[in-house]
Amino acid sequence: MLTRSLLTRSLRRRPRDIAWLAAWSLVQALPAVASGWAIAEAVTQFLAGRTADGLSWLGLLALAALAGAYGARQSFIRLGAIVEPLRDELVELIVAGALARSADITKPPDTHAVARMTHQAEIVRDAYAGVLMVACTFVFTAGSTLAGLVTLVPVTLPYVVPPILASVLILRLLLRPFAARQRMSVIGEEAIADSAAKAVSGLRDVTACGGENSVTADFGARVEQQARAARSAARIGSVRSLCIAAGGWLPLVLVLAAAPSMMRGGVAPARIIGAIAYISGSLRGALNTLAQGVSAGMVRLTVTLERIVEASLPPPAPPSPASMVAASMVAASTAAGELRLRDVEFGYGRHAEPIIRDLSIDIAPGDHLAIVGPSGIGKSSLAGLLAGMLQPTAGQVLLDGLSVTRYPPASLPDRRVLIPQEAYVFAGTLAENILYLRTASAAADRPSAAELDAAAEAVGLSGLVSRLGGHHAVVNPAALSAGERQLIALTRAYLSPAPIAILDEATCHLDPVAEGQAEAAFASRHGTLIVVAHRITSALRAQRVLVLDGNRAQAGDHASLLATSAMYQDLVGYWSVTSGSADLRLGREGVAAGD
Repeated sequence: MLTRSLLTRSLRRRPRDIAWLAAWSLVQALPAVASGWAIAEAVTQFLAGRTADGLSWLGLLALAALAGAYGARQSFIRLGAIVEPLRDELVELIVAGALARSADITKPPDTHAVARMTHQAEIVRDAYAGVLMVACTFVFTAGSTLAGLVTLVPVTLPYVVPPILASVLILRLLLRPFAARQRMSVIGEEAIADSAAKAVSGLRDVTACGGENSVTADFGARVEQQARAARSAARIGSVRSLCIAAGGWLPLVLVLAAAPSMMRGGVAPARIIGAIAYISGSLRGALNTLAQGVSAGMVRLTVTLERIVEASLPPPAPPSPASMVAASMVAASTAAGELRLRDVEFGYGRHAEPIIRDLSIDIAPGDHLAIVGPSGIGKSSLAGLLAGMLQPTAGQVLLDGLSVTRYPPASLPDRRVLIPQEAYVFAGTLAENILYLRTASAAADRPSAAELDAAAEAVGLSGLVSRLGGHHAVVNPAALSAGERQLIALTRAYLSPAPIAILDEATCHLDPVAEGQAEAAFASRHGTLIVVAHRITSALRAQRVLVLDGNRAQAGDHASLLATSAMYQDLVGYWSVTSGSADLRLGREGVAAGD
């Protein structure tokens, strides 16, 4: 492990300072070794009526305490000589890593280096100093106390040593799982904060794409994961507390229980009192300090130091020219925007009846597919699956051979663009609205005013542009009709660089002529067009039609489906009755014009 080797190397470079730290820690432990003897002798003198001699022994204990305080002062000085160079090494590592990453133009700048250098490096220094000091204090205090017990009342050792050793061993075994659970809890808190920040910053996109449920579910899963980690860490902490209590109080209880037999064996009461002072004072205090200091300090040390080392590692070496050529060839062959569905099943809820079952279809780059079916059959759910907003309960949705989870909703403007039925328009200028996906993913490729006018003309937004006073006019979403909002959203998607456009009844508030103009614009645009049809004309204009009938899906062109699909025949008959023959005539004229 890099963190362990870093700490070990730091210690090996300073053997003289470590030796002095050990020596002064021994001086610091003088009150511990003197406490039991001094109290035992003082009690003996007081019982014999020699008050002055008893006070002299207590005065000797006070002198030992002064010597221990001086030893503690010198220990901190030597401790600083060990940990300060480590902090300097960490600062050098952080700066070197930040410079190396900044030099790599393919990666974003390292904006967290200052926080690691000023805050996290200080945490490592303080935690490292605390762990070293606690470890030294425990070793010399426990050793001195046990030496005092051996010389004062050796028969107490069987009652003291086994519980203390068992407690230390259990604490050692619990250290790694406790640190792991604490680390997971810390990482969970960071994940929650990161998820919340992303959700707030991308709230406009989430609302526009109808991803509120997906974002809420993801955030809830992160909260539950962090809660499980916190509960697990609390359980380990409870076991640690029981272990500390057993190691600190069990020896005292055993010695008190054995006191009558020891007195019958010739042990003086004053010496038993001295042994109790050793156990209840020095030994129990050292154990508590070890458990609290090493456990908490070690967690802070390992977690923070791992973060620093991981973030400060130099970036990997650039690939060789041959591998870059190979990678570019693979990218060129796989980035065409091909969608494949393999045995896809989807339902809302674990026990809900699937609304999409065993669906398999290939949508090649440049395809124009219309999705039709009765209301509630799953057309919008299929659009969400294709866009990556929903996850199938079974099967796979592949984009360029990779699962759509590889392209999360955050990357939607780069690979796919979904226009839902209820168009989203935000307060701002018209240009800001229609260029939102373009500026978010291709800031350097900002279209000219002529290109904006051409896009507005193609989609059918020109009338609204003129009425508002140009592309830089401020838009009041509440003052727009539903159809005007749809035209703005359609133009926004038309200008995006996404090779796959998915229109989920995105023209339902437009009249048939305006709908035909918008769909024709998208059909002539580069890439793939998928339309959840609101009218029969959308199916007539498409190259292929996918019919969802609840039991099975069938794909084909308009003529073949009229001959083979009863559901499609019923839908065409229903649309003809409800919309009249005008829609069919417009659709056929559009197809003829396209031919």
